[in-house]
Amino acid sequence: MKINTMAEMMMNGETPEILFWVGCAGSFDQRAQKITKAFATILTKTGISFAILGKEEACTGDPARRAGNEFLFQMMAYQNIQVLNGYGVKKIVTTCPHCFNTLKNEYPELGGHYEVIHHTTLLQELINEGKIVLQEGGAFKGKKITFHDSCYLGRANNIYEAPRKVLEALDAELVEMKRCRSNGLCCGAGGAQMFKEDEPGISRINIERSHEALQTGASIIASACPFCNTMMTDGVKSEEKEGDVQVMDVAELIAQSM
Repeated sequence: MKINTMAEMMMNGETPEILFWVGCAGSFDQRAQKITKAFATILTKTGISFAILGKEEACTGDPARRAGNEFLFQMMAYQNIQVLNGYGVKKIVTTCPHCFNTLKNEYPELGGHYEVIHHTTLLQELINEGKIVLQEGGAFKGKKITFHDSCYLGRANNIYEAPRKVLEALDAELVEMKRCRSNGLCCGAGGAQMFKEDEPGISRINIERSHEALQTGASIIASACPFCNTMMTDGVKSEEKEGDVQVMDVAELIAQSM
């Protein structure tokens, strides 16, 4: 795919409407790269002018801060803020709730003031405006889908409706887990837990959460976070259900239905 970088657009004297913040998972994780491609495809098809930072994008510093390395977080944040402010970026969209939360709520105190939106919110806006047109009787018509609330999207930023509204547009049957919305259970990856060994306990959080998702009888577990996607996929594999149940990002579901 040919995606413009901010540097290329600036050279041509153009300013994109949106900066797409890809994030570490979306750049390096093979599974999350598919989510990045799906979302970039949607943006391209809907004719939205967007760019990425490419090699100039560094990690937002979220895992460093959550793990307690405040010094490293501030170093990374200042570096990113200098780049973003240098390009005069106003609006950022990201597919990762961790990046979303950090850019939106933690960068302002360091001098980074932007309008930051999560991709589920943008997808809902595009569907409402009629810019995303879904096929009649699409690939997911009548299928049972359950949505897993990401901590940084739900409890931290109160975004519960947007992803559900997007899924409802698919003509699928949305089934909720027992613990959902503000009562949702973490997938087990947040707070930098993704990168450290398990602590003693009777069961892994992701296996418990995946079990709840499988109990709904859904054939698709929808997530809106690359970390949640990984953890839920591992949980489904541990129950040997990967043949029957797919874990997909909301963007992938929409990209397949356009």
